[in-house]
Amino acid sequence: MICQENQKGNVCITTEAYVEIAGTAASYCFGVKGMAARSVTDGLYHLLRKESMGKGVRVEFHPDKSISIDLHIMVDNGVNLATVGSSIISEVRYVVEKSTDTKVRKVNVYIDSMMIG
Repeated sequence: MICQENQKGNVCITTEAYVEIAGTAASYCFGVKGMAARSVTDGLYHLLRKESMGKGVRVEFHPDKSISIDLHIMVDNGVNLATVGSSIISEVRYVVEKSTDTKVRKVNVYIDSMMIG
């Protein structure tokens, strides 16, 4: 959780808020099918529903009140992976910084699976 003070009081932003903002921003990028998580039972990656999107996002807090974000995603078949990854990094950084006024130090995108069909 990061708390920011202004002239009217304190605003504290929870980990869940960062996860929701970053996951939503990533899932709306071109070529992204959704967030992915590895199943413990079969070891395969599965597409997460919107309500459990947080399992595909990890937020790390730094002492300088900045954050790093890890995203595990599933993409469409045939997209340029480098372009999709770059687009996600840019969009997530912009949306999180604009929405929360928190410096995003790093966005790591892990493309775990590709949807065929």
